[in-house]
Amino acid sequence: MTHEEFNEIRSFRDDEVRETTARIAATSQFQMIAALLFGEQGAPVFLQQFQHMQSIREFQGKIILPFLLKLEKDCTQGITCDGLAHLAKHPAHLFITNHRDIVLDSAFLNKCLYEKGLNTSEIAIGDNLLIYPWIADLVRLNKSFIVKRGGSRRDLLQNSIRMSAYIRHDINERQESVWIAQREGRCKDSNDRTQESLLKMLALSGEGSIAQRLNGLHLCPISISYEYDPCDFLKAKEFQQKRDNPDFKKSPADDLRSMQTGVMGQKGRVMFRFCEPMDEFLANIEATMEDKSAQCSAIAQEIDRRIHANYELYPVNWIAADLLQNTDMYGNRYTPEEKTQFEAYIAQRLALIDLADKDEAFLREKLLCMYANPAINHMAIV
Repeated sequence: MTHEEFNEIRSFRDDEVRETTARIAATSQFQMIAALLFGEQGAPVFLQQFQHMQSIREFQGKIILPFLLKLEKDCTQGITCDGLAHLAKHPAHLFITNHRDIVLDSAFLNKCLYEKGLNTSEIAIGDNLLIYPWIADLVRLNKSFIVKRGGSRRDLLQNSIRMSAYIRHDINERQESVWIAQREGRCKDSNDRTQESLLKMLALSGEGSIAQRLNGLHLCPISISYEYDPCDFLKAKEFQQKRDNPDFKKSPADDLRSMQTGVMGQKGRVMFRFCEPMDEFLANIEATMEDKSAQCSAIAQEIDRRIHANYELYPVNWIAADLLQNTDMYGNRYTPEEKTQFEAYIAQRLALIDLADKDEAFLREKLLCMYANPAINHMAIV
């Protein structure tokens, strides 16, 4: 596959920065957002600075990083990363993570990498989220490449082949790490499981068995833990909407609300824990297992195991597990005061759900599942 075939989906390069920032800054929506963020007097200064970026690295350092630092200060109780020593062996990796927030999983990951002086990763982002052309421009400036999700079966296959080749090109030729979620879309109930179809897509490029092809990408799972999920009540609402109407689909406005809520809502403590890369595991799979389907299943299960083992678990996770299972099995991991506070939090989230036929028992269970499943999955393997 030629590099020109990547042009429709690839991230932007340094020589495209000035033209792209000028195009974005000229849009009325972006100007309005700048005014909201920086005020009527500060917006022109920001827009002028925005248009004078010379490189992707400068754009991330001077435009994206200050915004993320402000989010960290205003909307979290701190972002921590652990396990970066695992990245020393290879210049670039395929980061596969559980997926909680549409925007911030990859953004906070890159913040951690940037602050440690490491190269930031490229980001896979679905085209369903690019509801305005300027958003598509902005994310491609921020090292995102586009995952095409529509079209016929033939279109889907061709898009998957191109994306697989692009990811391999990024990692092996450009030595750029890539972030991708372990499944399409966020995991609404936090029961994180890797889709085998994702691994099969990644293996559409390269040579040899599935294990050999994936080994060439230097898979590094990352376990992401948010103490609180600002979108928890929206996810619970969607569970009931899909239960009551199996054909329910979110609108672009729903996606935009989720993005805004996830970015601006309170997240508590946040942890990114880099797991050990899977090179040795994949080499052993190749040596001991011939069946392609069995290889794929074993790899997916191992990614899940590493993510589950490396969660950072907070009192809310243990409390939710006990409430969900009607036990006090984990009572030594939280205080009575923390339990009272969490029960009040769940009640507040339930009150935010605006449904005509609100099933409070069902919605409460779904909210508890979101917080309990990381603890339940962690305890299943330790």
